[in-house]
Amino acid sequence: MTRRAGRGSAGLGRVRTARWRTAVRTAVVGAVLCAAPAALPGPAATTARAATNAPDAPDAPSYAFADDVRPAPAATGTTGAVSLDPGATYRSSLAREGKAYYRLELDGTSNAYVAVTAVPGADTVLSVGDGISVSVQNTDGASCSRDTATVGASKSPQPITAWGARELLPGRGLCQKAGTYYVVVERTGVHAGSGRGDGDSGVGSGTGGEERAPSAEPWELELAPVSEPALRKAAATRGPEAWDSATPTPLVAEPVAVRGGAGFTGASAVRQGVWSDKIVPGQTLFYEVPVDWGRQVSAAVDLGSAAKDSGYVVDALDMTLYNPVRAEVKGTAVGYGGTQKSTALPPLPPVGYANRYASTTSTKSLRFAGAYYLVVHLAAQVGDRFGDGPYGLTLRIRVGGRTQDGPGYAARSAPRGIFDVGAPDPEPEAAGRAGTVGAASSSGTPGGGDPAMKAVAVGGIGAGSLLLTVLGVWTLTARRRAAAQMRASAQNPNA
Repeated sequence: MTRRAGRGSAGLGRVRTARWRTAVRTAVVGAVLCAAPAALPGPAATTARAATNAPDAPDAPSYAFADDVRPAPAATGTTGAVSLDPGATYRSSLAREGKAYYRLELDGTSNAYVAVTAVPGADTVLSVGDGISVSVQNTDGASCSRDTATVGASKSPQPITAWGARELLPGRGLCQKAGTYYVVVERTGVHAGSGRGDGDSGVGSGTGGEERAPSAEPWELELAPVSEPALRKAAATRGPEAWDSATPTPLVAEPVAVRGGAGFTGASAVRQGVWSDKIVPGQTLFYEVPVDWGRQVSAAVDLGSAAKDSGYVVDALDMTLYNPVRAEVKGTAVGYGGTQKSTALPPLPPVGYANRYASTTSTKSLRFAGAYYLVVHLAAQVGDRFGDGPYGLTLRIRVGGRTQDGPGYAARSAPRGIFDVGAPDPEPEAAGRAGTVGAASSSGTPGGGDPAMKAVAVGGIGAGSLLLTVLGVWTLTARRRAAAQMRASAQNPNA
């Protein structure tokens, strides 16, 4: 009985071994299928991943603050103003009346920039002149800079960005020393402190002439201070005198699907090419385009037709280009009457350090290499006139010129790498190749360093390692079983 049991155990061992082998094969296949996708980045991690999906537009537009944002309570005066560290991002709020103060402690060698994005509530009633003003002041109350941004003719609630700066410029006496400076933010427009509505609520408002009292709710703020170090060697102090100002031909290619971000820090990375997206009324989408020294960016945006034709909205579609420190470069807008529309940025000069000495504001803003932001907004009134959408959106982006050497900074910027786009890209990418992330990414990844491809490689290596490990365990276990059977047969030769 023992021998039969022995033979029976051996037979059962063979059955169990066969089942175990089948289970291992299943586990190996499952591990290979699961391990590689697990190593890939999330939906917003790379352009390649975003381009392979065609997601629907979100139901409700909103602004996405930075994940690592820090709180910065607004002070009503310089006393008690919280300090802002360059490289960090802060969240605060701005009341309808009064000013908000923040403090900067600056050295005497670096330029400092602070962008402030105000976010009115989705139901806020606005006038053309409603917006924010941002200034940087020294301890004597002298203004180092001042910038104002307003909501514009559409009067549609949307993120509004203005910026301030303390620049160290030759021949300028004020604000050139190390010390304490203040960022001062305040509301602009008839609603700031007046309490009265906008009488011009007819054409383009989408409200049918109905007047409502302006909201007293504070606006949320995102503040992004940046430090630009000095140069190792002196550079030219004259802006460009000549550049190719011909209107670029919009790219024509099959669009690649992309999902725009909901804020500056979550902007979707795009490159030269044609991109398709969806947008709903009242929504603002953010895209970032890496532009190196010497390169020349141009962009056009198309809005698809509506299902019905019932009026006209002024400045329904707005597109604005911002530089790496979120200072406005140039914007464009177009009205909408239900048929497809298109608008494009005017020709812009190449990016160059000496642009800061130019006479025009748009050229001055093209002073840095880095990630430039295309911000697209569809007025909320479009929904009132033509329906909730979503509406088709097409971006046509071209990056011309040739990459040049940078100015040579003497120290690191804050945040680190904000003025760096990686390895030189000598020739613009071909039209319609936007689905493949090209030579240099905004995070400094050189050509051939596509994060998605790296993730696939890592996933493949990980899956292969797992496969070898499981096969090794399988082989070792099988050998041990075989050895045990041989010992059993030796001990029972007549079995």
